[in-house]
Amino acid sequence: MENPFVLSPYEGKEFFCDREKETSAIIDDLQNGVNVTLISPRRYGKTGLVFRVLDELSRMQPKTVLCYCDIYSADDLEGFVKLFSEAVVRSVKVEPAIKKFFSVFGGIRPLLSYDPITGSPQVSITYQNEGQKLDTLRSIFDYLGSQKDKFVVAFDEFQVIRNFKGVNMEALLRTYIQPLKNVRFVFCGSKKHVMADMFVNAKSPFYESTHVVYLEKIDRDVYGSFIGNLFETGHRRIEADALDFVLEWTRCHTFYTQYLCHRIFRNASKKIDTAEVKRACAQILQENAPGFIERRNLLTDKQWQFLKAVAKEGSVEQPTAGGFINKYKLGTGAAVKRMLESLVEKELLLETLSLEGKSYSVYNVFLSRWLESI
Repeated sequence: MENPFVLSPYEGKEFFCDREKETSAIIDDLQNGVNVTLISPRRYGKTGLVFRVLDELSRMQPKTVLCYCDIYSADDLEGFVKLFSEAVVRSVKVEPAIKKFFSVFGGIRPLLSYDPITGSPQVSITYQNEGQKLDTLRSIFDYLGSQKDKFVVAFDEFQVIRNFKGVNMEALLRTYIQPLKNVRFVFCGSKKHVMADMFVNAKSPFYESTHVVYLEKIDRDVYGSFIGNLFETGHRRIEADALDFVLEWTRCHTFYTQYLCHRIFRNASKKIDTAEVKRACAQILQENAPGFIERRNLLTDKQWQFLKAVAKEGSVEQPTAGGFINKYKLGTGAAVKRMLESLVEKELLLETLSLEGKSYSVYNVFLSRWLESI
């Protein structure tokens, strides 16, 4: 049968593990007029959860227009408008609605085409000045607010708007979003400190304007049961020790767990033991080694040494403590602090907060496991 461990964000709820509580909470908020902020580390399944919510809403409220917009590639206001316009075109679908949408753009004439391979809409807009870009953005929100239908708009990787030059996107968007009565929003982001500052900091325009949901790892027992059941649907059985090894080796980090299980299923015979799992792990590390080595060339020697030290520890709670620094000959506490901040910003280290304090681990689990072995 086809591999049930899908690597795309979402292929249906039967291939999607848990998140029942989060799905229910987000849907409840949206149905009751509350906008939502969803924050999680990269590759925890954030985008999949958004699609899961939209999938459920499509069944519960078939007349609601569902709009997903990934703005990760946007560098500025113009890029944001382009991606947002294309997302609206995808969501309204029918030609009369698309023509009505473009009719609100005033003095500019957008050109609509479709990617010959994917079929995705592509919108091209030529501006005479910066003011037209602002007018176009406002026109999109005016269009949404003027419709009889209800809309749910999900912005993925929302934190990138902080990087836009020459415009305060947070203040601008808050101004356009606040009056809308028929549109609910989900703001998703993977840079926790940036997203938290945008929605929790009293000085930020979006302060306390949404219900903030933090996405954690899936419960180990729940994940183990889900994985075992998916293998069984493909007429394969994974031994308990082998399943434990999968969850331990990938640290229950959703993407890496899914990727390893996908590889095991692809390689496996009817019965999967720990040796077979370890062979799949070795394959993955070997295939990714060239990319890891390239990453090494982007860091200083000390940064690489520090990253390797964290990998060998698995998780570090006090990276500036003398014991850790001396063990791996990392230099001074001040130097380690600077490296720590840089590697977190580069998303090579993952900072995790708990009631006990902060801890740090290598963000990419496969890179971490490779670093342990060299």
